[in-house]
Amino acid sequence: MLIEKEVIVILNRKKLTGAALLTTCLLLIPMTSVKQFGRSARAEDHQTLTEQIHTIVNNKRLKGAIAGVSVRSAITGELLFDHHGDTRLTPASNMKLLTAAAALETLGSDYRFKTVVFADHRNGEIISGNLYIKGSGDPTLLPKDFDALANQLKLLGITQVDGDLIGDESWYDSEYLSEDMIWSDEDQYYGAQISALTASPNQDYDAGTIMIEVSPGSGEGLLSSVKLTPETDTISIINNGMTVNENEDAEIEIHRKHGTNIIVVDGTISKNASREKAWVAVWNPASYALNLFAQSLKKHGIEIKGEERLGKTSDQAIPLAEKKSMPLSDLLIPFMKLSNNGHAEVLVKEMGKVVKEEGSFQAGLEVIRSVLRNEGLHTDDMCLRDGSGISQITLIQPNQLSLLLYRIQEKPWFDLYLNSLPIAGEPERLVGGTLRNRLSNTVAEGVIYAKTGSLIGVTSLSGYVRTEHPLIFSVILNQFIDEEEMGKIEDQIAVVLANYKEANKRKG
Repeated sequence: MLIEKEVIVILNRKKLTGAALLTTCLLLIPMTSVKQFGRSARAEDHQTLTEQIHTIVNNKRLKGAIAGVSVRSAITGELLFDHHGDTRLTPASNMKLLTAAAALETLGSDYRFKTVVFADHRNGEIISGNLYIKGSGDPTLLPKDFDALANQLKLLGITQVDGDLIGDESWYDSEYLSEDMIWSDEDQYYGAQISALTASPNQDYDAGTIMIEVSPGSGEGLLSSVKLTPETDTISIINNGMTVNENEDAEIEIHRKHGTNIIVVDGTISKNASREKAWVAVWNPASYALNLFAQSLKKHGIEIKGEERLGKTSDQAIPLAEKKSMPLSDLLIPFMKLSNNGHAEVLVKEMGKVVKEEGSFQAGLEVIRSVLRNEGLHTDDMCLRDGSGISQITLIQPNQLSLLLYRIQEKPWFDLYLNSLPIAGEPERLVGGTLRNRLSNTVAEGVIYAKTGSLIGVTSLSGYVRTEHPLIFSVILNQFIDEEEMGKIEDQIAVVLANYKEANKRKG
């Protein structure tokens, strides 16, 4: 059989990866169409599930890599296929499957975060003393929500604060990043700092980030135009971006200087180009959120005589205004569909705070371990280092992950959990999520509900096959070079699972 060869340029895809490192590899590799594989699977009914998946995982494309595959009956939990299923592997964002299950079990689907405004003393329209805004981790606060809080104060008749405006992030500890976050990820939107007081620029709810838009200047040789959303006094821009002729190669680079809120725009942009957008993680998101609130107060005619600063709310302070977040059941959609790392880490700290009265990564991870133990999983065989899966050190066995997915089907919140998973080939962004551009026009389209995951050298896909013969699966691939080929292997396995018939059942 003639195998077509194609040169593949492998680029680190930021939305699906947990590392900002850009890797470019040029490899000559055989290309296999997922659609062709689907037709082959249907034509060869004599092959069992075991034989078909073994053919895939023994492909030469996996030479030097590790493939862990676990397939269970969704009805009985019986293990139908096991290839290195008890090998500990790095799951990438499949770790979010554990975090979401633990959050639903611990906090409940109706759980909401609160942001409260307090004052030392109120004397009619004047606050004598300080005004405080105290966060409890809400990752969904938008600029309009700070406006709503300011409007509540305005409706109370408040026009002046004699003291300082204080942002209180003490609900969580001061460890802003999980312990395995690498320095090159710290300015990326998926590596944002976790604070109890934070803000998001839009309804993707990437908390602790700001949106940068770069447009061409008015002519060649002129600086590019840079816009911040939302606008804030806490960010400084160094704009080195130049506008060039449309025939020149052009590339804009945006990064934040480590340990600062100085964002640098470098490179070139074509004079006919559309605006380019990027989300950048800010340094110290509590100060960022506090400044947005200060702007809202000013906009609503409330004058602050003192300074903006971070601190703790006085025990004697009185509550004046409050904002509750959407319930966890709604937050699950952007969290899981878009694989939002910040949401995972907030939920870890929140579980620690609620269960152990300690808003830390360590306390929250122990809560996750406890939930998993209660479901019969062997947590002593796992290494859990964060809630998002950005850690390269987190280790989970595919058989344990598929077992969790089987056990939680009886939970009262399971339908919410299932609905939060990306759905293969569904084009709507908040339906198909990170699977919206995969498995279209195959038998797997619309029936694979699964969480994706990707790091450098890691890819994973675990979830449910919603067919007449429902299955649960976990595929974790580690220690490879060619990311694009690994995604095709996952997709081929998904097609086999979608084609599964009960008559073909055999243990692997």
